[in-house]
Amino acid sequence: MPTLRLAIVGAGPAGIYAADILLREAHAYDVSIDLFEQLPAPYGLVRYGVAPDHPRIKGIVNALRDVLDRGDIRIFGNVRFGEDITLDDLKKHYNAVVFSTGAIKDADLDIPGVDLEGSYGAADFVSWFDGHPDVPRTWPLTAESVAVIGNGNVALDVSRILAKHADDLLPTEIPDNVYEGLKASPVTDVHVFGRRGPAQVKFTPLELRELGEVPDVDMVVYDEDFDHDEASLTAIQTNKQVMVINRVLEQWRKREPGTASRRLHLHFYAKPLEFVGEDGKLTAIRYERTRPNGQGGVEGTGEIREIPIQAAYRAVGYFGSELPGVPFDERHGVIPNHEGKVLDDDNDQIPGVYATGWIKRGPVGLIGHTKSDAMETVQHIVGDQASWWTPEDPSPEAIPALLRERGVEFTDLEGWHRLDAHEIALGEPHGRARVKVVPRDEMIDASLGRTSAGQTADRS
Repeated sequence: MPTLRLAIVGAGPAGIYAADILLREAHAYDVSIDLFEQLPAPYGLVRYGVAPDHPRIKGIVNALRDVLDRGDIRIFGNVRFGEDITLDDLKKHYNAVVFSTGAIKDADLDIPGVDLEGSYGAADFVSWFDGHPDVPRTWPLTAESVAVIGNGNVALDVSRILAKHADDLLPTEIPDNVYEGLKASPVTDVHVFGRRGPAQVKFTPLELRELGEVPDVDMVVYDEDFDHDEASLTAIQTNKQVMVINRVLEQWRKREPGTASRRLHLHFYAKPLEFVGEDGKLTAIRYERTRPNGQGGVEGTGEIREIPIQAAYRAVGYFGSELPGVPFDERHGVIPNHEGKVLDDDNDQIPGVYATGWIKRGPVGLIGHTKSDAMETVQHIVGDQASWWTPEDPSPEAIPALLRERGVEFTDLEGWHRLDAHEIALGEPHGRARVKVVPRDEMIDASLGRTSAGQTADRS
């Protein structure tokens, strides 16, 4: 039976699903898979890109954990591709590589004032409140009035976390430094802006419902946004998801003005034009009122409005990052590929190099898309034996030896189990599911057994 030795770079859902599918599908091969992850913990955006108050994420984490805990996939955490290990290294030890590094940067919002103090990328803020080890421990939460640009799930996550009282997040795995930061926030109003109407939003009904359930936060919608055109009415009548969203918004329209200490405003038909500043600091958002164009889109009305704000979060999409030695499409933020087969500048397939997940298709789709996406890539890997690399040393011992020789403190599956147990132990005295460890060095110490269970010097 021929051997397939595969490296996967990125241990988020895309990488783990690709490994799982390959092990299930490649019956004609003796398969061995190594996952490489730059962070000491796996799960990617499931751990570091989703708000901590989403209980359904636990189901996804459990599914990913089940795959890793089978023990037929090795994981090397705290290994940076391009620094600790290179593409040339992988060619010496594997038949092929799959890149599943996702998209973690903010897409650009090209309007004046975007660089003012107080203007932030939503992805950076998400990384902060999810305890990503490579972002600052503090966040400047000093604004009373905040704008969030975008009508997708990330925009709603950011808005909910900004508006929610910190004590209501304590049952989650929120890190201590994030709790303290949010606790001190003086915010009273969060304004969410989308350039199209309520029937064209990109968020899901579940996300929207969660907004209306936040304690001591009033939902504010505006009657002028609900004069639906024919295209919107058709969407409401024929699309179940749009129908539910419309029902939720209509319920909020009927609510009497509340007395909550915080308000979350949804502004539809609002196209951001400019962040206004004074002395380099953000003071207002200027936007144009839009209207339906009769074809499912919108057009400007020429009516300009302005709302005072002191901070703004740009949630207009994620963008992939370039990897050393790997082709990159700078316009779309992806690795150029055909059905997961990576292409060079001449549009020819590069032997042995594949992609899956958001770095393959862009930051669209949910977990179901990630699985089908991985299946497509895996099918090509299995059928491409003639173009695989011929490794000089495919032995399992070669990679750990190489990393040790380079002084890389890598973590493995046993190490992740130690860190996982450590975080759970930190939460137990407080009745919490876990307390997420933030500093990278403390994550590594816990993974390598250098920290006593439940003990750490500084979790923030």
